[in-house]
Amino acid sequence: MEGLKFCCLGLSHKTAPVEIREKYAFKGEETEEKLLKLNSLPSIEECMILSTCNRVEIYFVTRSSSPFKDVVDFLLTEKNGSVEEINSFFYKKEDCEAIRHGFYVAASLDSMVVGEPQIVGQFKDAFQLAKDCGTIGTVMCRFCETALKVSKRVRTETGISKNAVSISFAAVELAKKIFGNLNGKKVAIIGAGEMAELAVKHLVSNGASEVFVVNRTFERAEKLAEEFGGKAFPLDKLQEVLLMADIVISSTGAPGYVLTPENVVPAVERRGGRPMFLIDIAVPRDIDPALNDVDGLYVYDIDDLQQVVEANIKERLREAETAKEIIESYVERFVKWLRELEVAPLIAELKQKAEEIRKEELRKRLPKLKLTPEQEQEIDNITRIIINKLLHQPITNVKRKAVEEEARHNVVQVFREIFGLGKE
Repeated sequence: MEGLKFCCLGLSHKTAPVEIREKYAFKGEETEEKLLKLNSLPSIEECMILSTCNRVEIYFVTRSSSPFKDVVDFLLTEKNGSVEEINSFFYKKEDCEAIRHGFYVAASLDSMVVGEPQIVGQFKDAFQLAKDCGTIGTVMCRFCETALKVSKRVRTETGISKNAVSISFAAVELAKKIFGNLNGKKVAIIGAGEMAELAVKHLVSNGASEVFVVNRTFERAEKLAEEFGGKAFPLDKLQEVLLMADIVISSTGAPGYVLTPENVVPAVERRGGRPMFLIDIAVPRDIDPALNDVDGLYVYDIDDLQQVVEANIKERLREAETAKEIIESYVERFVKWLRELEVAPLIAELKQKAEEIRKEELRKRLPKLKLTPEQEQEIDNITRIIINKLLHQPITNVKRKAVEEEARHNVVQVFREIFGLGKE
């Protein structure tokens, strides 16, 4: 019988374009159906499917000498796949490599944006579905629980997710540096750009109290304002909005500057010294660079924000090195546990066999000795101690050798043969 193998067959944003990821993705109720079908394959003992917009991965436990064959055939049939696509875009990872990869995924070290938090929830959902479907057992359950523990330690002991790595998050980070905190601050959007809208969502979630939307098309302004529980204004009311807003995000498609000294300075002079934070996420720019020279104004364009993002990405990658050290310690422990688990049935069988022999010999011989109950109990104890001491060294050695990659298959086979175990 082949030894236990822990495997991962998958693809991600690193190996496959979006159209291939979409083709092999598992969505909604389909995931449960396909998971059960996958688990019914003769070679699969346990399995879990992790499917997100950036990755599709199948984790499974098998004893097959060709561990990936049935899973590849499953994808060819269920996803109308091709061997060429499997060979070009999928990775095949086994044992230590598969375990390490899974821990990296759960800890967001393999994500498109290192440190992003969504993958943890997606991993938990995949784990829960596999539990609900009954497709995981001792090995996969231990793997998932360890992966989530690893993820938690990485997030709490490193700064991998502390620094903003999107333009919209960077805008919030800069606003916090200027104002200290955003509680009660008023935000204005000029235009209806997607990044500006996202930045406002982050600002509101960080304490901003009111949202004003200014747009050339008033109906669009009303629709967006409703989303944030804010107020809509036509473009000719810009002065009124600038007088109220603490943070202004501009993202229009205008060919020239929308915010200039002519329309901003009068509002600044009437604000009584209150600072205003201007964020320009438009290309071409909406905000006249001349406003940088106006006291009380803090002006940032998309290049400034991009510099913040790049600096934060570098910082996250530095923190990722610390995270890798944490992960390696868990990989080592999990592999050791897995290898010891593999020989556990043989050890249990050996102990049972020794106990049966001991009991049988005592049953046949004790009556002949005509001993008292106390003496019989003492002999029973002595024979138990002898058996335990005799078995201690071979059991310790087989556990130790089972962890060694090169020796484990041979030592398990020799252990079976020496003690006559595991015979089918």
